[in-house]
Amino acid sequence: MREIVRPVAAALSIACLAAAIAVMSAGSALAQAKQAPAKQMAPAPAAPMQPPEVKQMALTDKQIDGVLASSKDMDAITDKIPQNAKPDAKVVAQLEAVAKKNGFASYDEYNDVLDNIGMVMAGFDPATKKYVGNETVIKAQIAEVQGDKKMSPKDKKEALADLNDALKNPAPPIQNKGNIDLVAKYYDKLSAIMGNDQQ
Repeated sequence: MREIVRPVAAALSIACLAAAIAVMSAGSALAQAKQAPAKQMAPAPAAPMQPPEVKQMALTDKQIDGVLASSKDMDAITDKIPQNAKPDAKVVAQLEAVAKKNGFASYDEYNDVLDNIGMVMAGFDPATKKYVGNETVIKAQIAEVQGDKKMSPKDKKEALADLNDALKNPAPPIQNKGNIDLVAKYYDKLSAIMGNDQQ
């Protein structure tokens, strides 16, 4: 549900979203089920779109701890927002309060941190939990879908089209390479919560 209040992160993870749709349809091991619950997924775009620019920053342990600590409270608020609805002033105030309670200057800063985490997470191979880059992850998912015998031809065709579109519109390069090691350090915890808000 957070893609409603976090359009940058949702758009940024379009490649992972397309891959998750494809893999979830296939029921494959590459599916990061915790990262892509069906109720929160946006429909795949009809045409490739360029993700908006992310304000890249060097992440800190404190920021990641804040994201982890705020997860339940943020989800409790955003889960109540109807799909495709904009949050009202009361909801925005609640989100601001949770962000500030967990060490962020504002909800915008919280979103910037979450966007940076999501950008890095999109390049992790879920099987090895190693950073391989977004392009490599998408190519692996394409191979997985192509080899899936249980997926209907129609679903396979749609999933491959989405994945190939995502491959044509690569995510921007990670500017702060230290973020990769930091996200790797917290990978399991972040993976568990990102399913509720990244995609």
